[in-house]
Amino acid sequence: MADLKVTQIKSSIGAKQNQRDSLRTLGLRGIRKQVVRPDSPENRGLINVVRHLVTVEEVEEGSR
Repeated sequence: MADLKVTQIKSSIGAKQNQRDSLRTLGLRGIRKQVVRPDSPENRGLINVVRHLVTVEEVEEGSR
């Protein structure tokens, strides 16, 4: 199973509270910050909520 590299590309200012909470849960704290998360249904759901604020790339497991 692959990992997902999530990069925040837009600010959370003006976003709804659930979107801000999703960014924090993913570990994103600012524009151009990146995190690597396992590809799971929970993480996919969080990413789906903020899909307009982030970009997602698949990376191979172990290449963190």
